[in-house]
Amino acid sequence: MKQQILRTGLLVLLFFGATALVVPEEKITVWLVGDSTVCDQPLDRAPVTGWGTPFAAFFDSTVVVKNHAKGGRSTRTFISEGRWETVKKEMKAGDYVLIQFGHNDEAKEPQYKDRYTPVPDYKKNLALMITDTRANQAIPVLVTPVSRMRFNDQGTALETHTEYTAAVWKVGKQYKVPVIDLDAHSRKLLQQLGPEPSQMLFMYLDSMQHPHYPNGRKDGTHFNEYGARRMAELVLAEMRKQQLPLVARITTKAAP
Repeated sequence: MKQQILRTGLLVLLFFGATALVVPEEKITVWLVGDSTVCDQPLDRAPVTGWGTPFAAFFDSTVVVKNHAKGGRSTRTFISEGRWETVKKEMKAGDYVLIQFGHNDEAKEPQYKDRYTPVPDYKKNLALMITDTRANQAIPVLVTPVSRMRFNDQGTALETHTEYTAAVWKVGKQYKVPVIDLDAHSRKLLQQLGPEPSQMLFMYLDSMQHPHYPNGRKDGTHFNEYGARRMAELVLAEMRKQQLPLVARITTKAAP
């Protein structure tokens, strides 16, 4: 009897001793910087959704996703408004920073002149974010600007960010930074779906279909909830393909 009690006590001690040796994985932050196609949108704009919103739900409890993307921002205005400075000051070693700009940098129309950023300056701004991130021992990841929904008369999905996507690749190669080509992958998805079905990803609403947009809306740039999730899944799939260490923290409930 005494031997059984001793044996049981020993097993209990071994169990709790082993448990004490299990060190919880350190929490990290994934920072998202970019424009309206990434950001958390205000409720009064629903169902407009940036892909960063569903992206945050794909990770386990060791990851905090902080979405600092903001609608209407280019690399230039994101920096000049002090938004990048905030991220730079708060990031820590081991964090990830996903950087996706381009929609507003390339806007040459007169009404958008305050956000327009020529390609050489765009590349310099991306380089600044990379070097700042690495100075904080965090990990930068570049993301090409997600495709707009545009098709030609033959039903071919058109490339809508030619210069700026190419610039991301050049900067990524120069600084040896992982590049997630969301431009190419999203355009491939649009091509697979075709012109009409692709509208289900974007803010295409008939009049009186949604109380926030009584007159309807035809917007091939901004996503609805479903479209944002599909874009987030494309980012996750490419992270897995490139075997970024961050994928080890994706919850098992996440889409393949």
